[in-house]
Amino acid sequence: MWLDLVKQETGEEVDVEWRPFSLDQVNQKVGEGYYIAWDEPDENLAPALWGHRAGIAAKRQGKEALQRFMPLLLKARHIDRIELNDKDALKAVAKEAGLDLEQFAKDLDDRSTLDDVAASHQEAVNDLGVFGTPTLVFPNGGTSFLKMSRLTSKGQAARAFHSVMDLMEGDLFIGEVKRPQPPWPKGVPD
Repeated sequence: MWLDLVKQETGEEVDVEWRPFSLDQVNQKVGEGYYIAWDEPDENLAPALWGHRAGIAAKRQGKEALQRFMPLLLKARHIDRIELNDKDALKAVAKEAGLDLEQFAKDLDDRSTLDDVAASHQEAVNDLGVFGTPTLVFPNGGTSFLKMSRLTSKGQAARAFHSVMDLMEGDLFIGEVKRPQPPWPKGVPD
């Protein structure tokens, strides 16, 4: 949603390659009860994995389809508060994105989407050191995890975007920038 605001404020196209990353998997503690999230049967899958499967189903209809689908999915989840394991809600987002609904439904139910989720997740962890979302991956090989609150005024999205790009893409020697917690974000309205 942040990048959509950047586009609205500046007219700039931000080239995004959406990739699944499972917080359910990465946040598990090794030991008793540990499981591989994408190996679970459909009825036990974490809701977020259904969102990832929906993203893969959209991507199977082409990059442009995925680019239309993902901002709508994020809005549906984070603003409208849909449950990601609600297939009818996911299909409604696909319809809004102009996807082929019959193909989307077929791909959403195809468990091979979980193979794509697993491969993306494992590459992110093993090759890029990803531990959370969103993580930005830059053309120069740098990566940056970003934690933000909701943007509240016009112009914030573009300013924040360009600041992050300048700092984290340009200066690979910067390893971490973090505000002391709690409370965070101090002084930022809900």
